[in-house]
Amino acid sequence: MSEMIVTEHLAYTYPGMDDMPGIAVFKDLNLTIEEGSFVAILGMNGCGKSTLAKHFNSILLPSGGRVLVSGIDTANEERLMVIRRSVGMVFQNPDNQIVANVVEEDVAFGPENLGIASPEIRNRVDKALKQVGMYDYREHAPHLLSGGQKQRIAIAGVIAMEPKCIVLDEPTAMLDPRGRREVMDTIRRLNREKGITVILITHHMDEAAQAGRVVVMHKGSIAADGTPEEVFSQVELLHSIGLAAPDSVELCWQLKMAGYDLPLDKLTPKDCAQTLKDWLMN
Repeated sequence: MSEMIVTEHLAYTYPGMDDMPGIAVFKDLNLTIEEGSFVAILGMNGCGKSTLAKHFNSILLPSGGRVLVSGIDTANEERLMVIRRSVGMVFQNPDNQIVANVVEEDVAFGPENLGIASPEIRNRVDKALKQVGMYDYREHAPHLLSGGQKQRIAIAGVIAMEPKCIVLDEPTAMLDPRGRREVMDTIRRLNREKGITVILITHHMDEAAQAGRVVVMHKGSIAADGTPEEVFSQVELLHSIGLAAPDSVELCWQLKMAGYDLPLDKLTPKDCAQTLKDWLMN
């Protein structure tokens, strides 16, 4: 599997204001994201996860070290458009990304800025809307849609630019449970069926558990990195940095602390319930 994004000894310091010293976020961060993978990045507010995401398509540039996107250094200004075509960004508030009064016009905005020919734009818009399940809404006004639908439109606008990778920075933070579910279903389908590399920045443990890999950040460093089962079974570590495991794992951990020998790798309520049933039957 080839490398989609690589950070090598990444350092970044936010500039200070009014002669005040800058704020260092990273000092020596090394991370590799494989092409076609689905990676969730977790951490408390201020740990650096959103700052890291902005390095993935040159919104921010390193103070030290480097970031490579498909082998291209993000500091190479001559390749900036290539990098941003490769890595699309979706942010918390879909209203901040919607720029047109009609859904299909909004999805067409990105390809138009890339100079894509009109017939190809039409094809891309239709395909992107179908991929996120919003084709039937193509002539609707975005402001009349639900939060989850708006976020899917924002994702479609990124897909229409045909990136290899989509970085989603807290995309469900402002959504209700139904909207969260719609967006997560869309993300999983794009990764599974289209092979798009997905990097999900989230604070929802149940969302991170759906990824193939979980990276936990703490104070600008990587505190844990592995499969969801490997990471979330480290309950004490998560607690020590202010995080919790999914509810099902927390329940099994509490029972384990009380003396009952239960595994800590059951990430869904269904799997947890089956584990408890099997334990009670024995």
